[in-house]
Amino acid sequence: MEHADLWSGRDDSAEQGDTRRLHQVVQRDGHPGSGDTVLMGFACDAGVQRNHGRPGANEAPAEARRKLAGLPIGRLQRFWDAGDVSCEGDALEAAQQALAGRVTQLLDTGARLVVLGGGHETAWGDFQGLRDHLFKDGSGGSLAIINFDAHFDLRTSRPGSSGTPFDQILEDSRTRGLPVRYACFGISAIGNTAGLYAHAKALGVQYVEDHQMQERFLSERLAEISQIVDTVEHVYLTIDTDVLPAYVAPGVSAPAPLGVPLCVLEACIQLIHASGKLRLADIAEFNPRHDIDGRTARVVARLVWHLLQP
Repeated sequence: MEHADLWSGRDDSAEQGDTRRLHQVVQRDGHPGSGDTVLMGFACDAGVQRNHGRPGANEAPAEARRKLAGLPIGRLQRFWDAGDVSCEGDALEAAQQALAGRVTQLLDTGARLVVLGGGHETAWGDFQGLRDHLFKDGSGGSLAIINFDAHFDLRTSRPGSSGTPFDQILEDSRTRGLPVRYACFGISAIGNTAGLYAHAKALGVQYVEDHQMQERFLSERLAEISQIVDTVEHVYLTIDTDVLPAYVAPGVSAPAPLGVPLCVLEACIQLIHASGKLRLADIAEFNPRHDIDGRTARVVARLVWHLLQP
């Protein structure tokens, strides 16, 4: 289906006030510039399949757009849909390189970019694009990667998969001497082996488990995230949809029995968004094939809506 067919929905122009919805302000022609908001997709299943997960994430960008289309514009007056980078078969590395190139190109214009995965292998492509944007001249400042995820995604096996992106990122950063730190919120004790915990500690990864991400701990978590943001110049926000409870987000490769409440996740995202340091955001692991009544699609659309707002 063409993206133009996805951006359609209700027209309330006969009603009072500003009744516009996202499908009425999306731009698909022309070129975004500094400060413009851009949405792009990474239609890929290869990373999840390599990680022995349930395929279907390649359908996520289209389904998310379909749900986004009918949402009100909020403070957003216009935004661009930059289309998808697609992965053909198992050609993951080539697709990630193509994604990285598009991310760099868009960020170099000064655009605000949100990427829809795909599995979490999206993060390795996105990071390479952000890296080449920030550090191309040998400078760029410090970067924090804040991941909301039930899993560390620090597997060391190669070739890469949806389970390896942050190990690839940290390995690349060490090799290049880049000031990159990684923090993961929502880790599930039953979703990560002792070996992964040990590897995370050896790498100096800051993490919080899911039981400490419940509503009663929100003020502590917000203070912790604020401290991370305050100590760096740039933030890359990445959200794995499986960090949410399975009853909220059943349409993922690995549903979470506990998870992080949606209101907690939203509060954390809004804090990062408001910091002025957010350079790139993505949402991964939404799997429409396993969704129930469009629950996950609506949650993903809601999160993207927050990220698109100026």
